[in-house]
Amino acid sequence: MATAPAEKRFAPVIILLLVAALVAVIGLWATDKAGRQGSAHQGEALATSDEVFEWKLVTTWPKNFPGLGSAAENLARMVDEMSNGRLRIRVYGGGEIVPALGVFDAVSQGVADAGHGAAYYWKGKVPSSVFFTAVPFGLNAQETFGWLHYGGGLELWEEAYAPHNLVPMGGGSTGVQMGGWFNKEINSIADLQGLKMRIPGLAGEVFTAAGGTSVTLPGSELYTSLQTGVIDALEWVGPYNDRIFGFHQVARYYYYPGWHEPGSVLEFIVNRDSLAALPADLQAIVRYAARASSQDMLDEYTGRNNESLRELIEEHGVELRRFPDDVLRALWQGTREALDKLVANDPMAARVYASYAEFYKGVRNYHHISEQSYINLRDVVLEDEDF
Repeated sequence: MATAPAEKRFAPVIILLLVAALVAVIGLWATDKAGRQGSAHQGEALATSDEVFEWKLVTTWPKNFPGLGSAAENLARMVDEMSNGRLRIRVYGGGEIVPALGVFDAVSQGVADAGHGAAYYWKGKVPSSVFFTAVPFGLNAQETFGWLHYGGGLELWEEAYAPHNLVPMGGGSTGVQMGGWFNKEINSIADLQGLKMRIPGLAGEVFTAAGGTSVTLPGSELYTSLQTGVIDALEWVGPYNDRIFGFHQVARYYYYPGWHEPGSVLEFIVNRDSLAALPADLQAIVRYAARASSQDMLDEYTGRNNESLRELIEEHGVELRRFPDDVLRALWQGTREALDKLVANDPMAARVYASYAEFYKGVRNYHHISEQSYINLRDVVLEDEDF
């Protein structure tokens, strides 16, 4: 049989090689295009991460007020430093943009991106909010933060605020507060009859049930209100802040313990849409900065209160008084009744109370043999000696 010419015998192989080469060229082109598109997308992501966000934060306190006002300023500074200037928060004091007690609505409606205040101010809007500031005879600051961060309290807080487009976070603590300023001695529960006192939250309901009249006023109005007789007594925070406000100039007796606020926790609230608009890393920075500035406030009060109390007593002649035990027992009974009423009328409050009460029982049991036992031991061993 005759042999085919060489060009005919190798033609199929040549065609296959040409096709393979074409496929390789197309593949290289596609890879290069994908790489260039990927680089472009990475560039876009980098540009997005470099975007600068600006927030407004409103507070219920005077601008730059020591203690209470420091948390918002610290948050703004920490966020700016950790984000390298990508999130800038401008802080406004009470009354600069919105009224001091208008913070909740302002942040909920997006007038401001964030706020700093106390949850129990909003108990008319969110009845369960009182648990996230202070419950009379309840958890102290250390215990409350334990409940929030490791006992399910924060998740319940977020759920309670979700319908208002708000994300809550712990915003500091004053520790155990003082019982308040009075111009007459309180020797029995009868001495509270007809007394008008600035005392908010669940404690205000207890005070009213005991025969007094509770009034909720912002800090900026307290001195004048007590001086002019609009109110007969007030509680604010403790020696550090109370001395700065000058309450010793318009009241004679300074009572303790702070049965009404054993561990007052403040709050940061953030507009949910404002938070969601941030890149993930900035959202994390906001949360971590809130927690850090929260602890810093408690540290500040722990460091400042004693010297301020000494000054009030030794330099200004303030008379320190302890509430009688029978008065405190009567106030506890009023607290028990107020709690029962609260949880009966609000399902969310009932759920929060169940969580709070369970944690309270456990931490109280442990603190009997730890914190409380140690403090009692220290008093017995050292007595009046210096360390």
